[in-house]
Formats: sequence, structure tokens, C-alpha cells
Amino acid sequence: MPGYEVELQEVESIPLAVIRGVAAQADLRRVVPEWCGLVWNAVREQKAKAGRHVAVYWDAAIRLEVGVELFGPFLEKNNIARSATPGGRVATVTHFGPYRRLGAAHEAIHAWCKSNNHRQSGPSWEIYGHWDQAWDKDPTKIRTDIYYQLTTNS
Repeated sequence: MPGYEVELQEVESIPLAVIRGVAAQADLRRVVPEWCGLVWNAVREQKAKAGRHVAVYWDAAIRLEVGVELFGPFLEKNNIARSATPGGRVATVTHFGPYRRLGAAHEAIHAWCKSNNHRQSGPSWEIYGHWDQAWDKDPTKIRTDIYYQLTTNS
């Protein structure tokens, strides 16, 4: 798809602190930032080392986990659990621009997989760049990295 360069990569699993749940497509715009904030508050409370925000989409029913990368110990508390992104072979692309336009990046991966005979194995995830105040004035610089796990025989 024009504007996106899809790459094939091997990635390591990334430890996460997350909230697990199910959401309708229409609710993602509210749920993802809300859950990221709740997890970030728990991480901050524990003074845990953490990184970027992440949303893992496990299936088409939008069973998801939303939270942050972990770089050390974290104690599960209330509805915030430890988890991890999938590891292994992925198709990935970087999207620059508002979150409402992420669909085009996902479509680019689907089209690339189809034209290159790669099969997706189910989960996908988005890793959101650390917010930069400049993005308030220029949302075309907002960075989101998108990953789709591929079957090992693709």
C-alpha cells in the first residue's frame, strides 16, 4: 500500500503490565487511552520501570490487553496483570499520523501478507511512541508501530 513499507522481522516478546478485557471496535478510541492511563498510574505507584504504551489484540472478537512495556519487577494488583507481547516472526509497519488513521496501516499489512503469501496467526499489537508535545501541533509526527504475528510456515 502506498506510504507504508511493511517489513518481515523476528521479534522478541516484551514484558507488559496490562488490563485485560473485550471491547467493541467503536469503543477502542476510549478504552485504549483509558486503560493505558490506569496501568501507567499503577506502574508509577510501584515506581516500576516502564516504557511505551501497548495494545495487544488477541482475536477478531477484540479480546485485548492494554498497558505498558515493563523493564523490571512489577506486582500484579487489582485488575492489572503481567503479560507479554507475542514473539517470533511478524509483519510490521510504522504509522506516522493520528490514531484515527491507523486502519490504513493495518490494511497495508493485510495487503502485503496476501500479496507475499504470508499467513497471520492471530494476534496483532500496537506500540505507541512516547508522547511529544510537538505532536499536539503536528499530529502527522505521532508514531505507532504495528505488528502482526505470522505462522511459522509462511
